[in-house]
Amino acid sequence: MSIRDELQGLWDIYVAAYRAGDAAGCAAMFTGDGEVHSPYAPPARGRAAIEALHSIWTQGEVGDKTLALVEANSSGDLAWCLAAYSEGEATGNGTSLSVLERQAGGGWLIRMCSLNSSDAGE
Repeated sequence: MSIRDELQGLWDIYVAAYRAGDAAGCAAMFTGDGEVHSPYAPPARGRAAIEALHSIWTQGEVGDKTLALVEANSSGDLAWCLAAYSEGEATGNGTSLSVLERQAGGGWLIRMCSLNSSDAGE
C-alpha cells in the first residue's frame, strides 16, 4: 500500500469520527503531544486539548466534512501530507498540512496539523 493510501485511510477514519460528533475519536488520530494550529481557534497542544477543541467543532450540525490528500510522502518514521478540506458554508474550505509519526504497531498518528483557510476574507 502506498503512503498516500495509508494516510488517506487515517484521514477517512478522522472524517468519520468528525461527522459522528466523536471528539475523542478525532483526538485519537493524534500523538499524545500532537498539535493543531488553525485560523478557527487558538492552538491546541496535547490530545486532551485537541479533544476539547473537537468537542466545540463537532457539536451540533457538522455538515459533510471532506478531506482528500493532494500530496504525501514519507522518510523513515516520519511522513507529511497536504490535504484539501471542505466543510460547507459554516467553516469553508482550505488545506491541511500535517506531519505524522509511525507508531510501534506500524500505523500513523498526526504529530502536527496546520489548517489554512482558502476562503476570501479569512
